[in-house]
Amino acid sequence: HRAGYDFIIQGMSGLMSITGEADRQPQKHGMAITDIFTGIYATTAILAAVYQRNQTGAGQHIDMSLLDCAVAVTGNQAMNYLTTGNAPSRMGNAHPNLTPYEVFESSDGHLIIATGNDGQFQRLCRLLGLDDMADAADYAKNADRVANRPAMIRRLNGATQLRTRDDLLAACEKNGVPAGPINDMADMFDDPQVIARGMKIELEGVPGIRSPFKFSGAELALHRAAPKLGQDD
Repeated sequence: HRAGYDFIIQGMSGLMSITGEADRQPQKHGMAITDIFTGIYATTAILAAVYQRNQTGAGQHIDMSLLDCAVAVTGNQAMNYLTTGNAPSRMGNAHPNLTPYEVFESSDGHLIIATGNDGQFQRLCRLLGLDDMADAADYAKNADRVANRPAMIRRLNGATQLRTRDDLLAACEKNGVPAGPINDMADMFDDPQVIARGMKIELEGVPGIRSPFKFSGAELALHRAAPKLGQDD
């Protein structure tokens, strides 16, 4: 009988305990993430129930909880706790199990570099002119890098700060190192990939966001905008 507010559920579910910088307040997600995920999980549950009804002829009631869905999306962080007994803490933009996998400074902004294996790390070091790090035993495997994270990140940040964001992004792309920009909303809608995928739409003069579903054998019906306030009175 308690209010099901997204903000409160983010706190109850443990999501806020792992979001934000270690020495600052716990942070909520920038979007109403538990509301959104509950809707997504509900859609999946409805489709499963419809499928079962088609098989058995019997319908059913679906019980969806904001808290259940928020707990479900804690994912690898929850599993880290369940398998070790150690509650994860806030690490800012860093990843608890992989490194380097976080935000780095450039001479004119920030970018994300997310190495997922040893080869990507070695290529990152070499494109930054840190050949000694690429071959160092202290950073040879991901477990070594996690153990020596602070010193490694300091050196990498020192190197990335000498180059522009776009230069770093181009170098990472050329060398097969996963990286990306940190866009604001204006940048996001101007991103070539977002444009190519047709995610921004306008119906009857009303701007909006297209459904992310792309079907091979059908097109979504996008014929008219949602009714304006009082339009159908």
